[in-house]
Amino acid sequence: MSLFSRLRDGLGRARQTLVGRIQAVVSGSAYLEPEMLDELEAVLLGADVGPAETQRLIASLRTTLGTRRVAASEIPGLLEQEVSALLAGATRPLRFAEQPPTVVLLLGVNGTGKTTTAGKLSAQLVREGKRVLLAAGDTFRAAAADQLAIWAERSGADLVRHQPGGDPGAVVYDAISAGIRRGADVVICDTAGRLHNKSNLMAELQKVVRVANRACPGAPHETLLVLDATTGQNGLQQARVFGEATPLSGIVLTKLDGTARGGIVLAIHRTFHLPLLYVGVGEAIEDLEPFDPSGFANGLLRTE
Repeated sequence: MSLFSRLRDGLGRARQTLVGRIQAVVSGSAYLEPEMLDELEAVLLGADVGPAETQRLIASLRTTLGTRRVAASEIPGLLEQEVSALLAGATRPLRFAEQPPTVVLLLGVNGTGKTTTAGKLSAQLVREGKRVLLAAGDTFRAAAADQLAIWAERSGADLVRHQPGGDPGAVVYDAISAGIRRGADVVICDTAGRLHNKSNLMAELQKVVRVANRACPGAPHETLLVLDATTGQNGLQQARVFGEATPLSGIVLTKLDGTARGGIVLAIHRTFHLPLLYVGVGEAIEDLEPFDPSGFANGLLRTE
């Protein structure tokens, strides 16, 4: 299956919900009427599009409506064009260090899919011919290292882990050092998503960043925030903690196939002003994809 097809399939639930609600607003009318715009605004907000983005989308429809009659069937297509424009420039490829290894740090609250993302990203990079090493830096969650070990075996990556409850910084340092010795192209570091309080978590993450830089000057080269699409606006609030702990370079959005509120992508882009590098659209090892703004808009709104 092509990347486009997987993205479209992954957005099926969100597309059916959003397009269905749009069609319900205009049900019984062949054309979009001005009084329907308020209902369409509520539909977009309900899809977690976000207030600012919703206002822009409704303003675009109102402008078009001021110049000509708009058939009800045109509305998803008009919104698709505007969503694609809103997300233009919202992505970029993974950045690689001039001198390997490239160190990628994955941050996020527990349950967002950090460990799974580490495994899927590892598999993708290995398929591209790169040598990858995984660092089990979430030593506070007993199952995290075991889960990452399974992903390492599935993806063909090396793994560095310590005993549960150990020092995450030491794991990251040893992993980067091992990556340098073994000629790894990329070291992907999983991290903890929850400690007993916010200040402790931030201090631990800041320490991990310092240790990474000590092991490899310039590291981490990518610090990616992993967000769960199904948590919507609540996830955005939680994720701000990580941006306070350390500068972020990009976002990975997981479980996009499990939400009816695909509009969260627009809210994420506005909230963090960061590129969205990858989206997760399924459970299979290949279901982590580079984000495609036009493909996303198409998958969210185009019915045919």
